[in-house]
Amino acid sequence: MSEAERALTELLALMARLRDPTNGCPWDRAQSFASIAPYTIEEAYEVADAIEHGDRDHLREELGDLLFQVVFHARLAQEQGWFDFAAVADSIREKLVRRHPHLFAGATTAADDLMRVWEEQKATERAAAAASGADTVLHGVPRALPALSRAMKLGRRAARVGFDWEDAHAVRAKVLEELYEVDAAQHDAAALAEEVGDLLFSVANLSRHLQVDAEQALRSANSKFERRFSRMEALARERALELSQLSAAQWDALWCAAKLNPT
Repeated sequence: MSEAERALTELLALMARLRDPTNGCPWDRAQSFASIAPYTIEEAYEVADAIEHGDRDHLREELGDLLFQVVFHARLAQEQGWFDFAAVADSIREKLVRRHPHLFAGATTAADDLMRVWEEQKATERAAAAASGADTVLHGVPRALPALSRAMKLGRRAARVGFDWEDAHAVRAKVLEELYEVDAAQHDAAALAEEVGDLLFSVANLSRHLQVDAEQALRSANSKFERRFSRMEALARERALELSQLSAAQWDALWCAAKLNPT
């Protein structure tokens, strides 16, 4: 048995022990798919955060936490008689083999065509599901995805059957149209919220056409804002300024100084 096999076997055994009806952990025994799903999402974000910060030790820890979530869900399913962890692993292995015919089916595929082949295989799988009445074009886009990521994924799915803007310029025009509608809805709270949503959806699709990951772009913008605001706070302290007492002109001066000297 390899070290990886040993570690996984011990983790699965630990999960079974935690869920033991008689001697298990009361908290773990009380959990369900629904109750631990938020933790699963949270751990995925923690992994992304560790990657973004280049923190190797934190990444190892967070990958372990995410793996535990998979093991937990698989254990719950096993207790229901649905499937076990081995079935989960077999399922993804079989899917990856199907989607890599250039490696496992003797096909010859140029590097530039790999993404096309991947998408074609996914489309074939969805078409088979649709034929059985189990799928539609937009089926399976997780509602728990961050809204920007889900907007881009919905747009990509619709585009595969021809429902899309011709190019980024056309999407830009839609963004400007939605911005105008936001301005026109200023005196109706419900309409304003709807129009802002339409604007954000259009921006996400503009990002898709520009081949920019909207979610990652916003994460990067958030991080940049945090760095600059922290720098403004430091500059304000150096100048003995009270943040709550600053004028608009003083805030603007601090912001410009933070941009020029971000460290």
